[in-house]
Amino acid sequence: MDITWILAALLAFLIGGFVGWTAHLARTTGVQAELAGAKAEAQSLREALSRQQEIAQQTAERERAERAEATQRAQRENAVITALSPVRESLHRMQQRVDAMQRERQEQFGQVAEQLRGAREIDEQLRATTESLAGALRSNQARGVWGETQLRRIVESAGLVARVDFDEQTAITSDAGSGRPDMLVHLPGGTSIAVDAKAPLDAFLDAMAIPETATGDDATRRAELLKKHVKAVRAHVDALAKKAYWTGLDSSPEFVVCFIPSESVLSSALAEDPALLEHAFSRRVALASPVNLWAVLKTVAYSWTQQEVSDEAKTLFHLGNQLYDRLGSLATHANGMRRAIERTVDAYNGFVGSLESRVLVTARKFPGIDASKLEQTAAPATIDAPVRRVTAPELLPSEDEISRAAD
Repeated sequence: MDITWILAALLAFLIGGFVGWTAHLARTTGVQAELAGAKAEAQSLREALSRQQEIAQQTAERERAERAEATQRAQRENAVITALSPVRESLHRMQQRVDAMQRERQEQFGQVAEQLRGAREIDEQLRATTESLAGALRSNQARGVWGETQLRRIVESAGLVARVDFDEQTAITSDAGSGRPDMLVHLPGGTSIAVDAKAPLDAFLDAMAIPETATGDDATRRAELLKKHVKAVRAHVDALAKKAYWTGLDSSPEFVVCFIPSESVLSSALAEDPALLEHAFSRRVALASPVNLWAVLKTVAYSWTQQEVSDEAKTLFHLGNQLYDRLGSLATHANGMRRAIERTVDAYNGFVGSLESRVLVTARKFPGIDASKLEQTAAPATIDAPVRRVTAPELLPSEDEISRAAD
């Protein structure tokens, strides 16, 4: 029993010890596991701390580098700003100039806009005036007045004088009857040229209202109107040719001038019908626009000037010959005066010689006369200077004048 108790006790002890050891071993294993976990966590914390320290160090270094770089950049910027200070001032002045130019441009744009508005208004007025003029020129009376006014302006601008170099509305009686051309231009030599102003505008104005680029019916209409315009000009040419104004003028060139008061009116007719000019020439009618009529009249004015110069030259020639003849007569009289003066000098010298050699010699022989006083008396001196003769051939008298002077 004791052994059993002992064995039981020993067994209980062993079992208790095993259980305690097992529990201790379990506790030890848990602690070790916790310790290992704590160590691992501590190791991870140390690694994290190391990384945080490295990151903090890198951050600090980066901040120092950034601060250094910012300092250097600020220094460079300050240096650049200091170096670019004149440029900044120039840019500032340029900016001010640009602003001023911008203001000026805006003002100019405003002025241009105002001028454009004024130009539009003037264009509208001009268009209205043109339409009014075109409407007025459709009247035969207005066209006649306009043509006569244009003709008078061109004649006066060429330098011709009214009622001297030209006459207006002068009646002429010719083989075809009586007529009244708009103007007679007088030429040197007593001749004249008849000028008649014609303004065929009806068809021309209608044709010009259609643009040249028109197509279709408008182009056909424009061509028909131009042909009608050519027919009107031909009709004026034929009418002037029948009047034959040159037959009623003395020594007049055998043609009459048909004045068209607009270059475009005549050029349009000639462009449409090039044979119109030859037709007018064949009928002794000269078609004239303001340009070539002014050239012709300027030539007439120059001819009158040359005529006046020629007349003045003839007058001067006659006056020169008359003056030359009278200078010869004057030289004859001067020669007679010279001979008279020479005879007077000879008579005077003879008087002085007789006084000295005869009168005074006899006077000194009178008794009671102081001869010294006679010696002190100044005797007249003789004249030894000769009279200058005329030597110019123009002033020498001819043989006839010498004979007439001797007679």
